[in-house]
Amino acid sequence: MSHQIEIVVPAGLEELARAEALRITGLRLEPLTERGVIRATMHGSLQALFDLRSVISVFVVRRFAIPRPRALLGDEHFRAVVAMLEMVRRLHPAGTFQTLFLSAAGADSSVLQRFKQMIGERLGLAIGTEDGDMLIRLRPSRDRSGWDVLVRLTPRPLATRSWRVCNREGALNGPVAHAMAVLSKPHAGDRVLNVGCGSGTLLIERLLITTAAQAIGCDTDPTALACAWRNLGAAGLSKRVELYDWDACQLPLPSASIDVVLADLPFGHLVGSHTTNLTLYPALLAEAARVTRPGGRAVLISHEVRLMERSLATLPQWRVDQQLRVDLGGLYPRIFVLRRTG
Repeated sequence: MSHQIEIVVPAGLEELARAEALRITGLRLEPLTERGVIRATMHGSLQALFDLRSVISVFVVRRFAIPRPRALLGDEHFRAVVAMLEMVRRLHPAGTFQTLFLSAAGADSSVLQRFKQMIGERLGLAIGTEDGDMLIRLRPSRDRSGWDVLVRLTPRPLATRSWRVCNREGALNGPVAHAMAVLSKPHAGDRVLNVGCGSGTLLIERLLITTAAQAIGCDTDPTALACAWRNLGAAGLSKRVELYDWDACQLPLPSASIDVVLADLPFGHLVGSHTTNLTLYPALLAEAARVTRPGGRAVLISHEVRLMERSLATLPQWRVDQQLRVDLGGLYPRIFVLRRTG
């Protein structure tokens, strides 16, 4: 049996997400037509999609040839919607889904309120007010020939990481961190340094791809380091990482001792300020160049695009191999992929 699938990804990372999705047996991808969305047909178990790490959420989709949502209240269409929901529920242990949420224009209308109520009663789910384990989306079909019902395959977005037991404001989301780790071209023999490691997101996503010869995180904030230790423990990675309270601009490391540098640089929004970044960025990039071996890599993300470009222009030790603009819900940082020259 085949299913129509819609994969939601961070806009700007579609090609990386497609490359990951192509490794799933039975998944046939359609050409990209919309930022942040990958459409596909799945021939095989939908559970194979649960392991995608570069995506936000995955939905199963069915188009209903109806003129308006009211028709979903009819017996035939309603039973088809319930069948979709029951199929998704069977993918998980009993009791996984407790609440229901409908995302749609006009979700507060009497018709859609009745629709939610009928589904809740049929499946024994409470109606969520802001979110729910069982998430349903309703929208007009792209060709306006009917209405699409989309059901999320998992009770939480795939972007939600089970290891994140300690969260900090401004922490990098999992899919973007995974993408940065992929862009670093990870090898098991890498000596990896994550400057300003915060809650440990980049280190964890990097080590979940493959091991490293050495993985170091540093941050001057003791609260951040404590948070990182908790997340590393939840991910089962505590013994594979070293954390230190080092200043990223004065690292106690030998020159050319690191293969890969990763960093989620302060944007000046939730963390840091533009004024401090004017001094921080050039100093941090110069110090990262010192400790990185020739031919080594750095993958950095920042909203301070012009400052990054000005700083890198003064540092011939770094060559910019790639820039990716990412949509983080109204913020548009860039991922800089750098190569150490020399």
